[in-house]
Amino acid sequence: MSEDTITRSHLSTIEWDMMDKTKFLPLSMLSSFSVRATLYPLTLIKTRLQIQKHGELYKGLFDAANRIYRSEGISGLYRGFWVSSVQVFSGVAYIGAYEQTRFMTAPYLKNLPEVRSLVAGGVASVCGQTIIVPFDVVSQHLMMLGLSNPKNSKDKIIFFRPLGVNLDTSKSKFHITLDIAQCVYQQDGLKGFYRGYIASVCTYAPNSALWWSFYTIFQEQLEKRLPLNTSLLFTQSISGVLAGFTTTLMTNPMDTIRARLQVQRTNSIIKTFKSLWDEEKMMMFTKGLSARLVQSICFSFTIILGYESIKRVSVLQEYKDRVRW
Repeated sequence: MSEDTITRSHLSTIEWDMMDKTKFLPLSMLSSFSVRATLYPLTLIKTRLQIQKHGELYKGLFDAANRIYRSEGISGLYRGFWVSSVQVFSGVAYIGAYEQTRFMTAPYLKNLPEVRSLVAGGVASVCGQTIIVPFDVVSQHLMMLGLSNPKNSKDKIIFFRPLGVNLDTSKSKFHITLDIAQCVYQQDGLKGFYRGYIASVCTYAPNSALWWSFYTIFQEQLEKRLPLNTSLLFTQSISGVLAGFTTTLMTNPMDTIRARLQVQRTNSIIKTFKSLWDEEKMMMFTKGLSARLVQSICFSFTIILGYESIKRVSVLQEYKDRVRW
């Protein structure tokens, strides 16, 4: 087969209407859960680095991982995971919204694929954040439990500073989670579970929109420059890594503000920004960045590897001969 024939016949992008949804959605859920379970420790470390002041507890990514593991064990790196794992459902909503928006905007943006991805990524993120923010609020409080634990302390009570209450860690994880949820509700009502929602949308909607747009751009550029016999799945995975790296650098300060709004219960994005600036000056732009970059690069690579593989497995029979791995 000639190179020209390969170029014309293969599918660079498998669209929503080309897939069997009964295969695609369950497999997407399984893939999302597996990736989140593997990379959750990086999420926890990133959150703790963002919340601490002036490096008072951890000096960086590896120091944080080492200290958490030594003082809290492997379970410390997965603190709050079972609540955070609910994100697997928001992940399905996210992917469904992304693919459906791409499908609906195709007639209008057919010749502007990067803009189509930008719009779909933004819409998908708003849908996903609306579902996940309440669980995110609780899971981030769970992540912070070990921060104020006195060194070598055998006391089972940890003073939980963000909510200003004492939590009995001898209780089961389920009961501790319920205690946190109850504290959030008592202090702020239902709106407490959406604390930081605007900041989350302001962080993740642009991040998602830019990520998918850059992903499309990088894939197009790499396909033009790499030999035609290069694995398309490899090209897409590398495009995901480059997109993740780029968007993380651009959105890191807003992600730090979001984390502080949700955990430290500040009520204003502007006040939180000013507080961060007073504490860190220019360092606020790199706060938690190392952990977030590692997380984003690993997450982008594994998510795209799984996502694009699942699309190929789920493609309808009539398109199978046009799929290139």
